[in-house]
Amino acid sequence: MQPADRKLCSLSALELVRLFRTREVSPVEAVGACLERIEQLDPALNAFVTVLDEEARERARQAERAIQSGAALGPLHGVPVAIKDLFDFKEGVPHTFGFLGPDRWSPASTALPVARLERAGAIVIGKTASPALGHKLITDSPGRGPTSNPFVPGYNAGGSSGGSAAAVAAGLVPIAIGSDAAGSLRVPASLCGIFSLKPTHGRVPSAWRPNAFRSLTPMGQVGPLARTVADAACVLEVIGGPHRSDPLSLPRWQGPRFEATAVASLRVAYSPDLGTFPVAPEVTAAVETGLDALRAEGARVDRVEAELPRHDELCQVIRRLFGLGLLDAVTALEREGIALGDGAGPPDEGLLELLEQARGLSAVDVKADELLRTSLLDVIEDALESHDAIITPVTCVPAVRNSDDGRTVGPCEVEGRAVDPLLGWSLAYPVNLVGHPAASVPAGFSDGFPIGMQVVGRRFEEGTVMALAAAVERAAAGPALSPQG
Repeated sequence: MQPADRKLCSLSALELVRLFRTREVSPVEAVGACLERIEQLDPALNAFVTVLDEEARERARQAERAIQSGAALGPLHGVPVAIKDLFDFKEGVPHTFGFLGPDRWSPASTALPVARLERAGAIVIGKTASPALGHKLITDSPGRGPTSNPFVPGYNAGGSSGGSAAAVAAGLVPIAIGSDAAGSLRVPASLCGIFSLKPTHGRVPSAWRPNAFRSLTPMGQVGPLARTVADAACVLEVIGGPHRSDPLSLPRWQGPRFEATAVASLRVAYSPDLGTFPVAPEVTAAVETGLDALRAEGARVDRVEAELPRHDELCQVIRRLFGLGLLDAVTALEREGIALGDGAGPPDEGLLELLEQARGLSAVDVKADELLRTSLLDVIEDALESHDAIITPVTCVPAVRNSDDGRTVGPCEVEGRAVDPLLGWSLAYPVNLVGHPAASVPAGFSDGFPIGMQVVGRRFEEGTVMALAAAVERAAAGPALSPQG
């Protein structure tokens, strides 16, 4: 087999759009190159659950005919895209929820963000791996095995949007979407050396049913994964904006574009550990390299001492509230006749623990957690009153080695301090508790492992977050694609 066109697969989504419109490259060529690269690399990466080969090729032919006819084109016309397997996509396309077999269930409709991607002209090329119901910051399951880090085989891509992150990092697709309720976009983006953005809560709507309000304590948000900030911004503009089916959705993003934001006018607060998290020194060193890029463009960087609740207390809050959302999802699946025991192996013990914990919660327990959540909000808002953004690491460690039993989890200990292996080894989840926009941008490497910098902005100010990320991106010397292939 001839190798897929690496140069074509390394192009950004927006560069592909430009080449399609000037007819220098065809959507048929781009989709074909991505499918060939998936065939070559995905057996080792394990990023895709479902590849829609024939459907994608037919959509590419339709996209090519539209270009030739002079028809109006969407902003992502002809661009191949991957979607996390927690999104519904058309009747007949398998939906595994991270644990079912491919022939067990398919939806009757398409998730709203995916439908918006298609209306913008994007071509869904396949669905990507997630742990069962996206319950941990690792992508692995007994039935499918782990999704590997494209930079360092044998290590995990992170989770729960790990399949999407690995696919983008390895050039299997230029862009993808995932979801993030406790860091599930930012953690895999950090480990895989790409950009991701968790928008302000409500920025991207969800037509979730049967419960339109999703849970008492919504924390999750859909967002883009890409190799460039500009690509992610385009995806956000496509999938964002209000929808009548989502009572929590926000108006369309109207803030200044990130290109128009002068980094030299910004002041950022840097906390290497949020005052409470154990962080490996190599992670801190890489993030501080990213800070140098901001200083080089004139940003003012102030090191601050955060006064958050203890990381173990915060982690218990996210476990309880995240568990409530998982319980809501399990209840919805049961209405469809699907049980956790229907997977290829026994349900993940970590998922069962989260569900059991959620079932034991009282309304008083939830209200107590919301008080701690409010104290966290006040600390974040106090920092953002005098600063445009907060900078932290994304993860406490640079990498997590895959296990051989389908049950990989994160570390139990970092720098001699205990952490929760499901969720507690990341500095991303506190942002889900308060709802602010936050990104992961590649900041550097340690022994070949990519390390991401987290940029947290004021609510509704995604443009500032992306402007700071773009400054770090401009200074980066890392490859556009991982070494795979």
